[in-house]
Amino acid sequence: MPAYDLIVIGAGPGGYVAAIRAAQLGLRTAVVERRHLGGICLNWGCIPTKSLLQSAEILHALRTASRFGIDVAEPQPSLSRMVERSRGVAGQLNAGVQFLLRKNKIDTIWGDAEIVDLGLVRVKASSGDGPKGALPPGDYEAAHIILATGARERSLPGLTPDGERIWSYYHAMTATALPASLLIVGAGAIGVEFAAFYAELGTKVTLVERRPRILPLEDAEIADLMAKALKKKGIDILCGATVSAAPTDGSGLAVRITLADGEMRMLDTEKLLSAVGVVANIEGLGLERLGVELSNGTIRTSSQGRTTVPGIYAIGDVAGPPMLAHKAEHEGVICAEGIVGHAGHTALGPVPSCVFANPQLASIGLTEEEAVATKRAFEIGRFSLRGNGKAVTLGETDGMVKVLFDAQSLQVIGAHMLGPNASELIPVFSLAMAMGATREQLAATVFPHPTLSEALHEAVLASEGRAIHA
Repeated sequence: MPAYDLIVIGAGPGGYVAAIRAAQLGLRTAVVERRHLGGICLNWGCIPTKSLLQSAEILHALRTASRFGIDVAEPQPSLSRMVERSRGVAGQLNAGVQFLLRKNKIDTIWGDAEIVDLGLVRVKASSGDGPKGALPPGDYEAAHIILATGARERSLPGLTPDGERIWSYYHAMTATALPASLLIVGAGAIGVEFAAFYAELGTKVTLVERRPRILPLEDAEIADLMAKALKKKGIDILCGATVSAAPTDGSGLAVRITLADGEMRMLDTEKLLSAVGVVANIEGLGLERLGVELSNGTIRTSSQGRTTVPGIYAIGDVAGPPMLAHKAEHEGVICAEGIVGHAGHTALGPVPSCVFANPQLASIGLTEEEAVATKRAFEIGRFSLRGNGKAVTLGETDGMVKVLFDAQSLQVIGAHMLGPNASELIPVFSLAMAMGATREQLAATVFPHPTLSEALHEAVLASEGRAIHA
């Protein structure tokens, strides 16, 4: 029976990163995977959807080229070629994960894993072939076991995806024909991204959210700006609403939408996308038998990924929200370092989130609503991209940067932005929060001109009434 220092169950962003860091620290390490190296994120989530959104962004640029003095023939989107490119991007990165595991001398075991006893993982055959050199199913011993099994899409009663009328995320990112109409149930990050993508390609999109506004986990002011941007693209947004659907005589669906005030509307749509979030993959791992404590459908852990059972750890989506790949990666590093007693990185800092629509939304820390709920004194700086030279040159001025400071320490407690490249700008505030930077230190920092980053600086200045270009 092969023995390892560490077995990681799940080779998504958290799992393969944890395995690599453990191998760097000298642990004999293996990963168990049943479907795709790189997990859902790399193969069927973050990466392929961003490839599709990049295609939509290029299409938007071509359609608006005349504003920049460039005449182009009317561009014609090819959904099948966009999908083909996205699959190629995912395949390239999947091969990259295989290379990294081999480079770091990490064994790959292919199959479904269950912890049958402390230190013992039983792997059973799963569908699909593993990568070249993968070890077969069997029993494998390990001193430590990290659970990195991720999450899967949530399904609502009556809206079970069938690939025809009702789509899952998988169907939406591998469609072979562009639907004339698409109703998306759920206006979190995933729903908003697919809405932006399909609307850009010419589909009539309706976005339905049961809560009072889209992107309910984001700052309300910034989410409202996103809603306005989506409406400009022709997307209909219905909040405080629920849906039920039934097949029509044709190929589409008749959808009954019940609004918050009780009003009912009927809508015919060719396709419906269920985008109502994800649930953690905790089944079939042997957790109940071993006494691993759960909390709200995820595994309860310490800051270093320890569960309530010694020798068993959990990271990423299966360990609870926020269910984001970059959070999983950092938890993987922290967990691996904690196993060997490394004194570095012992807890996860603030985690940024991004919505890769056009415009992009990015945030970190407390929203204004959350800051109010803490009853702490805080100050806010806002700066519109209309006053930013680079945004004007890009023709993308419908956005804003908003930053919150604790009134006593004057440290950043939250930052939120909407606009071009917001996902690339938010790490400025991530770094500021991690280092405990103060408002004065940020105000004294020189930002290059002309750049979008100057809007961050102006928002900092605006928090004490001294923005220059407002």
